[in-house]
Amino acid sequence: MTALVRVVGSLNLDLVVQVPRHPGPGETVLGSDYATYPGGKGANQAVAAARAGAQVEMWGAVGSDSFGRLLKENLEQNGVDTHHLRELEGPSGIALITVDRAGQNRIVVSPGANGRYTPAHLPPWTAAALVLLQLEIPLATVQAVAEQAFAQGIPVLLNPAPVVPLPGSLLRQVRYLVLNESEAAALAQSPVETPAQAEKVAQALQRQGIPTVIVTLGGAGLVWADGGESGYLPAHPVAVVDTTAAGDSFCGALAACLATGKPLREALRFANAAAALCVTRPGAQPSLPHRAEIEAFLAAAGPHP
Repeated sequence: MTALVRVVGSLNLDLVVQVPRHPGPGETVLGSDYATYPGGKGANQAVAAARAGAQVEMWGAVGSDSFGRLLKENLEQNGVDTHHLRELEGPSGIALITVDRAGQNRIVVSPGANGRYTPAHLPPWTAAALVLLQLEIPLATVQAVAEQAFAQGIPVLLNPAPVVPLPGSLLRQVRYLVLNESEAAALAQSPVETPAQAEKVAQALQRQGIPTVIVTLGGAGLVWADGGESGYLPAHPVAVVDTTAAGDSFCGALAACLATGKPLREALRFANAAAALCVTRPGAQPSLPHRAEIEAFLAAAGPHP
């Protein structure tokens, strides 16, 4: 089987403003620097996986506008196969992002073409080593892809963001579930503020039929549960500039490793380093590290769990 990572998900143009602090309801805050970046959780994870060394193809949709052309060209420039990318009439997806002085972000997404990407737009199924999914496209499309992958024995890595209630039938088709603390809390309807709470929630999600659950905790590291084992991996101490694509960097790098048959713990260590590098840089896709950078970072970090 080829070591291909198939990413099925969203493509957005990110409109990013730096702010001293996030505004409250009805409040206007004067921002400073403004920039546009290619983004969308699907595209971000596709670029992250490609830069981490994987062969990657993107399934999804852009609009019939200049943003769509830019988004497609950007994927191609990053070595992602766009042969199955659809162009749908209407606008492309956009994300409005504010980033405060601490590097923390708030995001509002207008789906555009992503919201119109239905199961009818999916191309004929072909072999892949791993399928990577998120939830910025219609849930019916996510379910259709997961069903096809599961039927053919292809592992599915699901990043349930933005979080919505998920049917048990979908969860049972997922091999790897990767979610952050807020997504874990929403799915489990239980607080996730500490590694101990994250481990408890990961094990509860496993009981719904998911073999491997990984809960990322930002600067507090991550917790994983795989089969009957579980563990904790601390975050690397870095100077945080922008957390926008941290989760996408983690998922893409993790997928790249798992697709080549790397053991879970080795893949987690690699993905953890990728996310650490990512948050030291501004923007979404511009912040995503290349494989050589990740390997150099790990070598410089020395012994790390």
